[in-house]
Amino acid sequence: MKKLFIIAVAGLAISLSACNSNKTSEGNTQDSVAADSAGNATIVFEETEYDFGKITDGDKVSHDFKFTNTGTSPLIISNASASCGCTVPEYPHEPIAPGASAMIKVVFDSSGKVGLQNKQVIITSNAATPSTELFMKGEVQSLTK
Repeated sequence: MKKLFIIAVAGLAISLSACNSNKTSEGNTQDSVAADSAGNATIVFEETEYDFGKITDGDKVSHDFKFTNTGTSPLIISNASASCGCTVPEYPHEPIAPGASAMIKVVFDSSGKVGLQNKQVIITSNAATPSTELFMKGEVQSLTK
């Protein structure tokens, strides 16, 4: 009787797992195919890191990070936040059409930041990968060298 019960439970488990794996011929699940066919925005940066080299304490450095929406839906950037108050990102607030390009301007104020710097900006959007990191790095030298 125990063997019959175990066989019945194992058969039920196999049946349930088979019902949940609706695979297509490419090996994707139907849910992921539906999500892919619905389209996504995709943000692709020309570069994600900018090295500003050596600057003097008090200098401001700005850099434009160019990106393109290579997806099939409009790209909407909801936020751009920096790791430090000395780094300020400016981003487009209007949707970026599929195939269109735009820029995120990042300004770093080196006042009081002597030494090696590596500043991070996190971009949040409706892209397939919703979070992207940008970096500005370099060395701030003291005026009194």
